[in-house]
Amino acid sequence: MESNFLPICREDMLARGVEQFDFVYIIGDAYVDHPSFGHAIISRLLQAHGYSVGIISQPDWKDKASIAIYGEPRLAFLVSAGNMDSMVNHYSVSKRLREKDSFTPGGKMGKRPDYATIVYGNLIRQTYKKTPILIGGVEASLRRLAHYDYWSNKVKRSILLDSGADILMYGMGEHSIIELAEALDSGLSVSDITFVSGTVYKTQKKEDIYDAIFLPEFEEVKTDKPSYARSFYLQYCNTDPFSGKRLAEQYPGKVFVVQNPPAQPLSQMEMDDVYALPYMRTYHPIYEALGGVPAIAEVRFSLTSNRGCFGGCSFCALTFHQGRIIQSRSHESIVREAELLTKEADFKGYIHDVGGPTANFRFPACDKQMTKGVCADKQCLFPQPCKNLKADHKDYLKLLRKLRSIPGVKKVFIRSGIRFDYLLADKERAFLRELCQYHVSGQLKVAPEHISDTVLEKMGKPRAKIYHQFAREYQKMNEKLGKKQYLVPYLMSSHPGSTLQEAVELAEFLRDLGYMPQQVQDFYPTPSTISTCMYYTGLDPRTMKEVYVAHNPHEKAMQRALIQYRDPRNYELVKEALQKTGRTDLIGFDKNCLIPPRKIVRHAKKKRRR
Repeated sequence: MESNFLPICREDMLARGVEQFDFVYIIGDAYVDHPSFGHAIISRLLQAHGYSVGIISQPDWKDKASIAIYGEPRLAFLVSAGNMDSMVNHYSVSKRLREKDSFTPGGKMGKRPDYATIVYGNLIRQTYKKTPILIGGVEASLRRLAHYDYWSNKVKRSILLDSGADILMYGMGEHSIIELAEALDSGLSVSDITFVSGTVYKTQKKEDIYDAIFLPEFEEVKTDKPSYARSFYLQYCNTDPFSGKRLAEQYPGKVFVVQNPPAQPLSQMEMDDVYALPYMRTYHPIYEALGGVPAIAEVRFSLTSNRGCFGGCSFCALTFHQGRIIQSRSHESIVREAELLTKEADFKGYIHDVGGPTANFRFPACDKQMTKGVCADKQCLFPQPCKNLKADHKDYLKLLRKLRSIPGVKKVFIRSGIRFDYLLADKERAFLRELCQYHVSGQLKVAPEHISDTVLEKMGKPRAKIYHQFAREYQKMNEKLGKKQYLVPYLMSSHPGSTLQEAVELAEFLRDLGYMPQQVQDFYPTPSTISTCMYYTGLDPRTMKEVYVAHNPHEKAMQRALIQYRDPRNYELVKEALQKTGRTDLIGFDKNCLIPPRKIVRHAKKKRRR
């Protein structure tokens, strides 16, 4: 079985009679040969095009020999921090070190460095001065130009410069990597490969940069927040493969970082081909003794049906990475993969998910997107669904019915996000009916994120009344079907635009709902989102108007505590928040109050002796 995995060590290389790999791929994750892991897709795709790839997983970044186990690759080193940004992987929003790394054997922390792409790139350069380095993955993709880095609280340079790499691939990378491989294989110097869509390169020759929008210079955006916001929004408006322009950003020393327009979306046939590659569909057996790789549990019995998202949530980086145009696999491709799942020894009959970034998006939002692209300054669903939106669940329903009918499949769940405003935009309710009847197990998790329209507007989410409408329809449908199933709302505290007043409004909503979330997501300013731009600049880059931002850790703690106001540990924070907002009417014993006038200490009753 091990021989069907890609080589992971010198012994594998020699056993296969390989003298020199075409590419050596350095990754921050454990090697998992499954299509939910970017390194597996890129490696298998290169292999399918006749290129050899050797994997170096989680090298010792303190030892430069760790990246030299195969010697110099014939064409290039590939570098990815992994399936997550290494800083998000390492730290919580409070900047505390996490206890577990799900992408590392046994969940062990400390197997990759902070800012892993930069560290790996510089590690290579210590030994291989001239060998081409191509970087990609989420970390590189979202840091491709000047970006605000939450963990250092600074605007940082393009990761292309700090990593010492030659070319950066952004987005999913399938088109870009093959075009780059063919260009290098033809004998082109890496410095001459400036024409590949979906890539970023550096140059000192301004005269060679053509048909480009020149962004404000790095030295300007580093110190001037309005300039940063304007630059960010220019980038945001040029993420479409059909209408996106080339962007150029100048750095000291007359160095330019140039972002080519995005790569074209994959056709359905191309998507099918990517998911039909010969993945082993699990982690390398070498990790078994270490406890395996925890991240596989979430995806092993799940099916990816689409990519991209036209939801346009401000706090999501999908616009920058996968784009807003939906790409989907055919029914036949997904059914074939589902049939493979039923043959696995530990498959119990349950498909855990069928979806993508948003489960119920199967096709582009409107017909024009595949020829003219998405609207640069308009959203498909926000502030209300566009009149050109095609809200139709028929194809997704057909797919789900086919999956339910596969022998050996007992239940097909949908755990990817359901965009409830898109569901309501569909005049028919067949999807809602079958969702409740077949694809929910007691609880459906949805993401209204907040209940204040002021905050929702900054989030790019539908108004509160839309969520209330969906909640009513969901309840009625379950009653009609004779099922007791509930909604579990995902909520976020301290998002830009949220003051303590809006946090209290959210607490009142939860009071009326009779629900206290077990987990709350405090807003996390990750690279390349509109919300992160708001957090750093205090400006909404879409309008350049000021936005309230909670930076003070104590205020953030109060906003978070209000969502879990029933927890006795939050009493003092909730009380302080209610006093600060003049809402002491919510302190008392009335049914509408959030907390009593004083903290009630519950003592255990002593058993009487008989």
